[in-house]
Amino acid sequence: MSDAKDIRKALSAWAGYFQEIGVSDLRLFPETLAPRSVAPVSGAVSPGATELLRAIREDLGECTRCKLCRGRKNIVFGVGDPAARLMFVGEGPGADEDAQGEPFVGKAGQKLNDMIRSIGLAREQVYIANVVKCRPPQNRDPEPEEIATCSPYLFRQIEAIVPRVIVALGANAVRTLLGTKTGITRLRGNWGSFRGIPVMPTFHPAYLLRAYTVENRRLVFEDLKAARARMDEAP
Repeated sequence: MSDAKDIRKALSAWAGYFQEIGVSDLRLFPETLAPRSVAPVSGAVSPGATELLRAIREDLGECTRCKLCRGRKNIVFGVGDPAARLMFVGEGPGADEDAQGEPFVGKAGQKLNDMIRSIGLAREQVYIANVVKCRPPQNRDPEPEEIATCSPYLFRQIEAIVPRVIVALGANAVRTLLGTKTGITRLRGNWGSFRGIPVMPTFHPAYLLRAYTVENRRLVFEDLKAARARMDEAP
């Protein structure tokens, strides 16, 4: 994994991204973003991943740090194998997720399950989380301030799990992980990196439901195959 200099460079890029998209009050939590000793991206189980995830959830608490808390039913933290080699990151919960407190359980979740199965894995073998943990009203895009407030908890989840590969689902996940404003259409299928972990941008399952064409299905499958192959590479 990259050293402290690379981490500072990445943090600077994220801060610049949030400022460019209009975040005027960017509050980074030192205990969240301080460099830590993290195992190499080799597929090895991060020591105490389950305990680390539990501690992050406890830190999140019954969060009221941004206005998304006002309309939520449940915080949607994350689900899956703490030792997962592959992690999926989406945008935020929808109505079904808000009701059940679990990410990707509605129609888009069923599509994601199909995507995971298409590369020979089960939902239980990966870890799934979102950029924001509370449902945006009417399923709108999360606002920059909401992403800036909530994303450090996602970053800590990634740090706890240490996946070999992350698949970023949709524009907001890609922008948050890669610190870019480039559109998903241009980025999908092209590798990026989050703190030394390879990131494969691809279309969100909800987009596939809206624009379900043979070509879009083929593109996503190619992205997932590349992610699976990268995951399976020898350390």
